[in-house]
Amino acid sequence: MKKKYEFIVIGGGISGLVASISASRLGVKTCLIQDRPVLGGNASSEIRMHICGANRHGFVENARETGVIEDLLLTNRYFNEQQSFSVQDTIFLNMAKEANVDVYLNTRVIDVKCNGLKVLSVKAIQTTTEKEFEFFGKMFMDATGDGFVGFKSGALYTYGREAKETYNEPHALDVADNKTMGNSIMFTTKDMGYPIAFRKPFWAYSYSEKDLKDRDHSHIDSGYWWLEVSGNYNTIDDSEEIRDELLKVLYGIWDHIKNGGNHNADNYALDWIGSIPGKRESRRFYGDYVLNENDLSNGTLFYDRVAYGGWKMDVHNTDGIYSISQTPNIYVEAKPFYSIPYRSLYSKNISNLFLGGRLVSASHLAFSSTRVMGTCASMAEAAGTAAYIVKKYSLDENREVLKYIEELQQLLIKNDAYIPEIVNKDKYDLAKIARVSATSYKEGCLPENILNGTSRTTENNINKYMSNGISSDGESLIFEFDNSITASEALITFDSNLSDELTITISEEVRVRQKVFPANLVKDYSLTLLANNKVVKTIEVNNNILRHNVINFEKTNFNKMVLNCKSTHGAPDISIYEVRLYNK
Repeated sequence: MKKKYEFIVIGGGISGLVASISASRLGVKTCLIQDRPVLGGNASSEIRMHICGANRHGFVENARETGVIEDLLLTNRYFNEQQSFSVQDTIFLNMAKEANVDVYLNTRVIDVKCNGLKVLSVKAIQTTTEKEFEFFGKMFMDATGDGFVGFKSGALYTYGREAKETYNEPHALDVADNKTMGNSIMFTTKDMGYPIAFRKPFWAYSYSEKDLKDRDHSHIDSGYWWLEVSGNYNTIDDSEEIRDELLKVLYGIWDHIKNGGNHNADNYALDWIGSIPGKRESRRFYGDYVLNENDLSNGTLFYDRVAYGGWKMDVHNTDGIYSISQTPNIYVEAKPFYSIPYRSLYSKNISNLFLGGRLVSASHLAFSSTRVMGTCASMAEAAGTAAYIVKKYSLDENREVLKYIEELQQLLIKNDAYIPEIVNKDKYDLAKIARVSATSYKEGCLPENILNGTSRTTENNINKYMSNGISSDGESLIFEFDNSITASEALITFDSNLSDELTITISEEVRVRQKVFPANLVKDYSLTLLANNKVVKTIEVNNNILRHNVINFEKTNFNKMVLNCKSTHGAPDISIYEVRLYNK
């Protein structure tokens, strides 16, 4: 069965999901091919890893990634208050379909057809239906984690750790090797309410308190990231052996918790064990630029920056659980907002192949930060948006997008994907010519802030409008124009408190300190268009749950617009970062 698309994304983890949604929303005919029954990858119900990023679990303020990933997480938090990974699977699938992405689940790509240095098609089998497909496309993204499509197409890649001399990285090895960070398997436990025994399988390992003295196992409700296996294994070739080894380790550690001393676990039983280990590292592919430690520690601002990160360089001991006499990882500081160049998001030698998630062009050290899913989402939205630029200008190679890099940057921030120190310069934004006033505001949170071009609080500026309470009539922003304008679209970016965490987690300890839903978000509001003080159109929005709102309406002539916000999801003031207007 032959299928034809403009953009074919292989791999349905967070990167593939975000890239496909961002491209499809811009009108690029897109499909998403996933070899598992659910989307989300490491964040799915099969693995259950939380999505972390530049906000470092809420310890860095105003750092959470926005754009498509924010839409996904806000929607999930609102409809999935119970924090079920299985419900999240369904929400992710539904949001992909709502964006008009054709999703092929349980579909494994088995071969890649190339013409010189360009991918022409990928062949796949859907295991549930026994259907065989060949997907033809103009652009492809490899978001498979291990880089199967890139590998089969002949894309240049590396594996292991570089030496210091390769990129002049201070924390690199003196001599390169082929070791990687390892895989982990997650588990959850259940308080049965009465003492319950655990009988260790004969094949499981044994551990003492001395063995685990440098591995924190004080929280017994869920699994440990340091339960990690790599060492001399190859994380691709030896995947099956690694899983079996992880089960031996997991059962051995749980035996110690239950039977090896006082861990207050008498009433606890194993409840769920991941069927698939979460993988950290395997192949990394070469782009036109290789991001390295110095870029992250210095906070390099690339001319072609299209994404950002902020997780510390989190370098795991490659011997994993076998290194119990050593620390499981070391942290190397990265700037809270380092930038990521477009040149790292496509293959150096396969001209129409984008790189997603763990495959992006980075050294082992830089990768130890970029690998986290929030950062992967930021990069994936940039790649998905770049696919639109390729289509718009009928480009032959992904690198040709560099000719239109400012347009790509402006389009990304228009859709609420933050890029450090890139501000709104969109000449088509009609709101920029308006005079803005408000019914009330707090000191430093002036109505003019919404037109300053930055749609989040940064280190030096608040950048938002905030009302002084909420009156019974609501609080209004008033936009007045010297002459009548014609518009058909409004973009409003509200405050969803980017210092909080939205990700779901298996850890009860983390759940307790997370807020249920961002109280700052505006819930009910209206947009009224007036011509010579006569109302010509009113749009009501009730129970809004998104930070970035896109409101389309019939082309209308007006010289005044009133954004009246009536309520929030709990906050006492109205907070808005940006309002834009367009005549589409």
